[in-house]
Amino acid sequence: MRGDSATHLIAFYPVNQFTPANGFVVEEPAVSILIVPLLEIRNLTKVFALGESAFGGRARGELRAVDDVSLDIHAGETLGLVGESGSGKSTIGRLILRLIEPTSGSVNFDGHELLKANRGELRQLRRHMQVIFQDPFSSLDPRMRVEELIAEPLVIHTNGGSRLLAGVARSGIRSRLEELLKAVGLDQSAVRRYPHDFSGGQRQRIVIARALALRPKFIVCDEPVSALDVSVGAQIVNLLAQLQREFGLTYLFISHSMPIVRHLSTRIAVMYRGKIVEINSTDQITENPQHPYTKALLEATPEIVV
Repeated sequence: MRGDSATHLIAFYPVNQFTPANGFVVEEPAVSILIVPLLEIRNLTKVFALGESAFGGRARGELRAVDDVSLDIHAGETLGLVGESGSGKSTIGRLILRLIEPTSGSVNFDGHELLKANRGELRQLRRHMQVIFQDPFSSLDPRMRVEELIAEPLVIHTNGGSRLLAGVARSGIRSRLEELLKAVGLDQSAVRRYPHDFSGGQRQRIVIARALALRPKFIVCDEPVSALDVSVGAQIVNLLAQLQREFGLTYLFISHSMPIVRHLSTRIAVMYRGKIVEINSTDQITENPQHPYTKALLEATPEIVV
């Protein structure tokens, strides 16, 4: 399938057609095509000061949450980022989206250097980059109805932040709202209800619908099922896989669960103490791990059928 950007010649391939090389080469009879990464991260570092006084006292140390990380994510793939709690996984996701600022390094998205983008440029780029957080309830404003929550990014980016309810009433946004609810498996009757009226899995579906509203190319999935029951989490994982096939999405899927990452990911990057210690295809990571920490993760996690 061809992508909608001249930069990326191929937007989606089945999982087993990717290779772990720095640049993907798709071979056909008598032709080879180099696929340029959608996202390129180089030497990304984030250092937090420890023990800094609220009154401006000197910090007593530092924590290198992300330490000189470099990786590529290609259009249409899912890169699973796995590691124990505190390894720096979620920090990488926030650095990519510039929800927090890095200490050093570079992040290039679709040919744009994100860390050099000004406020206006970043606003435009964020139409194509979205996030699904771990806790769906804290991700949703409890005072807003579902129609407002899902339509909010549409209104902000089309009306310049005009009154939300007036924006929702517009026929184009209303039609898009109906499409999104159907895509994530929610009934149209949900639009007038509030987040507290739904289960955890249903709330995460609302969050996913909101993330899809602007037709993004890339989504950071930051532990999107860890706050859910196993069976509900499996449904959400399968929904994410289905949406990727339908819309040609690219995921950074962050999790501490190797079985879930294995099920969804094209490639897997293993993170330990702020560093990527191993990155390879899903089959290579799970069948022939090289790093001792990767082996320990695989031995410590049971198989989960999703």
